[in-house]
Amino acid sequence: MIQLCGHRRDADDLAQDLFTAAFQAPGFRPDHTQLPELLATVGAVVVIDEVAQGGTELEELLARAPECAFLIAPAADAAGALPAGSRLEDHAIGGLTRPACLALTARLAGRLLDEAERSWAVDLWFESQGLPLRFVQAAALLRRRDLAVDTLLAAEEDRQSLFGGGEQEEAADQDPAVREAELRASVPLPSVAQAAAPTLLLIEGLGEAAEVVLRLAVTLGGECPTAPHLPALIDVDHGESALRELVECGLAESIGGHHRLTEGVLKALTAHWGPDERSTEGAAQHFSWWVGHGSVSTEQIAAEAEVVLGALHADRSAGRTDAVLHLARAAAPALALTLRWGAWRQVLELGLEVARQSGRSREEAWFRHELGAYWLCLAEGAPAGRTAARSALEAACGLRGAAGDSRQLLASRRLLTLLQETERVPVEPEAETQAIRRPVIRVLAQRSWPPAGLLRGWSRRNALLAVGGLVALSAVGTAVAIGVSGGSGGTAPAGGGTGVNGSLLNVGGSGNTGATASASGSASAPAAASASDSASATASGSASASATVSVSPSAGASRGRTATPTARPSASGSATSTPTQPAPGQPAQPAPTTTTAPPPVQPPSAPPTTPSKAPSAPPSPSSPTASGSASASASSTGSSPAAPVSSP
Repeated sequence: MIQLCGHRRDADDLAQDLFTAAFQAPGFRPDHTQLPELLATVGAVVVIDEVAQGGTELEELLARAPECAFLIAPAADAAGALPAGSRLEDHAIGGLTRPACLALTARLAGRLLDEAERSWAVDLWFESQGLPLRFVQAAALLRRRDLAVDTLLAAEEDRQSLFGGGEQEEAADQDPAVREAELRASVPLPSVAQAAAPTLLLIEGLGEAAEVVLRLAVTLGGECPTAPHLPALIDVDHGESALRELVECGLAESIGGHHRLTEGVLKALTAHWGPDERSTEGAAQHFSWWVGHGSVSTEQIAAEAEVVLGALHADRSAGRTDAVLHLARAAAPALALTLRWGAWRQVLELGLEVARQSGRSREEAWFRHELGAYWLCLAEGAPAGRTAARSALEAACGLRGAAGDSRQLLASRRLLTLLQETERVPVEPEAETQAIRRPVIRVLAQRSWPPAGLLRGWSRRNALLAVGGLVALSAVGTAVAIGVSGGSGGTAPAGGGTGVNGSLLNVGGSGNTGATASASGSASAPAAASASDSASATASGSASASATVSVSPSAGASRGRTATPTARPSASGSATSTPTQPAPGQPAQPAPTTTTAPPPVQPPSAPPTTPSKAPSAPPSPSSPTASGSASASASSTGSSPAAPVSSP
């Protein structure tokens, strides 16, 4: 069995209270989708008192907990009939029976009732239809009557001890109970009409502290603060005794962790006293400090939620705008953490109304922003919540933009963005066949580049060492290239044949010392040679040596043509040249120097008569093959067209 209090709670708060009572999940509030799933597993008898909701809201509560049986007592001001087909059934509950009312009155009065009092209680039972509260208050009136009788007895004893007398001595000889009954008969009982509305009679005999607390409760709309708050609010030292006195008189009752006035008391005392604005003058300041204190738990704040709302309404009626806004801004976040979101919404709406009426745009923007956050919390599964959240946040953005508050405007826009993300339609998962056919670019885009493990473990020192090693290897390769290119320039190998010495390309034969070249249609043709001695250009794998071969006609055809290499810049930037090998029987001539600029391209002409080409000797086995590639460009310096030099 679960017992709940529905005093000033909406249907969502009641559902949350039911979840809190059934599950051990402090600080958690399920959304509209999770809550029915969780409450569907709960089977209990749920008793709810003072429910003010109508039939539609109650049906929603019953639908969330289909396995629970509900016993609901509506409040006096509850409105709304039950819809057709509802699970609820109306049962008119009668009052207590006459013997029960008499027994209750005698128990609370602390003694047995005499005949006159029994007759008076029976008349009250007929008038109130057995309402238990009326007999609680009737017992308080009887106790008040007993106090009057005790006062008369004490007065008689004082007169007898002071003055004496015959009548007093005869009265003293009687039974005290008989004398007490006689004096009680002299004190009249209240009429049935007065007993039906005994509020004004009961307040006449209250103590001073109880009366001050009662005035404060009337000003707060019928809500009584708990005892620890009374010394700070109205300077009452014994707040617990004052509240106990009000409960014993039937003027207040304990509900939801605090006290409130009973039915009919607030209406009667408001017309009799009126609101005392001075009693709540410091209530807003006190509760603003209290809700923000670190030692106050969320359960304590939830118990005082109705009192905070009463203080807000009292300050608003008194015209204290600053106090209302200050308390509302302090209490709203605290009530949100207590999961009393119904009270949270009421505080925000009250603060928004006061800010709008007072013309404070910044305060109005703050309350609209908080209302947007409230509706955003309820937006999951509730389209109406999304609409309300969007309108509130857009209004807050407009007010903050007009006020020039960029920082707060950014916060409101952030909430709008979050709301838009909740409104997006969820993307359906791709089929398994589609997952295989996804584009490769999409898969690559999802990966980080460079990979995280590629440079993992590399420090700055390691990187510098690696770069230094590369520079050292480059320097060594450059030095080797310079040394090899400087040492080249020898003659052709003995015995004829074709040989490569350094960067010099020698073409020769055993029977004909001049290489026979065949003319072609182009002015210059590249001659590619593979040379092992040209390692100066290919030692590092990145340089190439090129030689320009010029063919100059000799005096006779028997002399042939001599391939003259032209100096090319080496890897170190210096140019080297190799002397031309003269034909046999001819004096040595200095090697002409040619420029690197390419000669003009001449139109193709008819090829001249080419003598028989001497067979070229195969390369010497001792000459290694270069690892790189060397290219040689041949340019014609004579009148005859250039011919590509054949090379092995």
